[in-house]
Parts: sequence; structure tokens; C-alpha cells
Amino acid sequence: MESPHPPAATLSIGQVATRTGLSVHALRFYEREGILAEPVRRAGGGRRRYTEGDVEWLNLCIVLRASGMPIPEIRRYTELARTGAGTEPDRLALLRAHEQRVLGRLAELQRSLDIVRYKVAVYEDYLKQRP
Repeated sequence: MESPHPPAATLSIGQVATRTGLSVHALRFYEREGILAEPVRRAGGGRRRYTEGDVEWLNLCIVLRASGMPIPEIRRYTELARTGAGTEPDRLALLRAHEQRVLGRLAELQRSLDIVRYKVAVYEDYLKQRP
């Protein structure tokens, strides 16, 4: 008996690379590292097929990684999410700890920016005073 719902459209690894900005190599790495929320499906010939949900999850992982979250921590978050209900307190704790690290980095960057701006002002003043 046929399903009343058409099968969800899937994307090739190349399409996902284009959509996420990750290389094909990086996508395979993320898969090996257990960072995808669901196992990657395979089509004929063993070709990887991704869903929109996979792309959304990868985009979250990209943001976490860009914000400095280490791969093992992203893997842990993924494992917790994959486990589902009951892991919300652990996921929240993991994200709160990361939030604090990001805030610390932002404060460091702000201090650095303040120094750079000060030096820019010094040179601008100096150059204004030159004949």
C-alpha cells in the first residue's frame, strides 16, 4: 500500500555543501564525528541524502562552532538532542556554559577594540597636526 504522503525531498552532499557553506569534506567529517542529529540516509550506490532537517541542524552546528564551541561539546549536545525528552536540563546547562564563554570572549574583544580605537585616534590626531 502506498503512503498518502509523498516522500520528503532529499538533497545531495553537494547541494548541502552549497546551502551550508561547508565543504563536502567537512560534511563527511561532521558525519564521522557524530554531529548530525540523525544518521545520513543513503540512496542507490551509497550516495548520501540529506533532509531539510539535516540542513537546519548543520546550520545550528555551524553557528555553535563559529562561536567557539569545540567539536566534542557539539557532539555532546547532539547526543543529548538525539536522546530526546529528559535531556533538556543537560542541554540547557551546556548552552549556558557556552554562553558564558562567548560573553567572556566578547568582553575581551571589546577591550581589544577599545585599544585599537584609542590608537587610531592617536594617529589621526598626530596626522592632523602635521603640516
